[in-house]
Amino acid sequence: MSLSNFSSKTVMAALLFHKLRKHFRCLPVRHIHLSKILWHSCLTDKRVSTPTVLGCMAYWQQIFEENDIPEPQHSAEYIIAHVLRIKTFQSMRSGQIFWPVSADQKDRIWQLCKKRLQRMPIQYVIEEWDFRELTLKMKPPVFIPRPETEELVNLVLEEFSQSSYPGKNPSSIFLEVGCGSGALSISLLHSLPQSHAVAIDKSVDAIKLSLENAERLNVHTRAEILQLDILTDAEELLLLLTQKYGLLDFIISNPPYVFQEDFIHLAAEILNYEDHGALNGGYDGMQVIKAILCLAPHVLKDYGKIFLEVDPRHPDMIQEWLQVQPSLGLDYIATIQDFCGKPRFCVLQKSMQI
Repeated sequence: MSLSNFSSKTVMAALLFHKLRKHFRCLPVRHIHLSKILWHSCLTDKRVSTPTVLGCMAYWQQIFEENDIPEPQHSAEYIIAHVLRIKTFQSMRSGQIFWPVSADQKDRIWQLCKKRLQRMPIQYVIEEWDFRELTLKMKPPVFIPRPETEELVNLVLEEFSQSSYPGKNPSSIFLEVGCGSGALSISLLHSLPQSHAVAIDKSVDAIKLSLENAERLNVHTRAEILQLDILTDAEELLLLLTQKYGLLDFIISNPPYVFQEDFIHLAAEILNYEDHGALNGGYDGMQVIKAILCLAPHVLKDYGKIFLEVDPRHPDMIQEWLQVQPSLGLDYIATIQDFCGKPRFCVLQKSMQI
């Protein structure tokens, strides 16, 4: 909800709040304690009416802008909506933007905005995030699912819906490598109610969060979530899968794929808070991708598929690598673009029995 969409009365309310703000003139983040005193003054001075939701929104948006916080408007909207226990700022009824902010809400908004001023990702600040139709708990340093990854789920579901897809099985079993918060597996289990998932991650924090999300969203009875590293525990994983589940219908993964040379250029929110192990894919970003492709022929059914989210440079690199790995028996099927038009997803298929 941008300020341009508000009525003249609403805009006037925001401007009035800005005049009050100039009177108390809050300082940049380096003077954060004094800023808090002035923020409280705006709410406690008997000469000043209690700020409204819209006033708080305008106030914190400008604070974020002055401190070069990315997406300042969205940051303020998410935090204030979360404190008000409203799903999104955009879903508020028009009259709600004039609601007064209570003392408890004021303190909560301050605490969360202070975290955002320290460049903590908004997903960690409000401790939850929507992924497709589900709301997942979020905790640092577990990798935050990106919007593109929702497209990866849609890609699998589209393939699954095709009657010609050999892996179409209402009780399919699939493997996710690098489950993080559990977003991919949980979303697929929610959409495919008879399927089962084996989800692995090397991070104990990721495993704990995936288990929590799976239980909250009631898919935990169809998910086995294990702390395993495909780079060091491939034999253990292979033994588990073959003895307990047999061959799989498909593999899905949003693996670490950032090139080593690109890592230092990531945003502060990522470098300071997210698990580097969930991002860094080695010198060419292919370390985990290659491990997945080496495991796949041994655990997939014939014509079982692999769905990967990758760096836009990887589709060509994967195809070149497969040309010198004919014994894997994998066919490169397709490269799919994301909503930005970048080659983001790879689909491969096991072509023969080994």
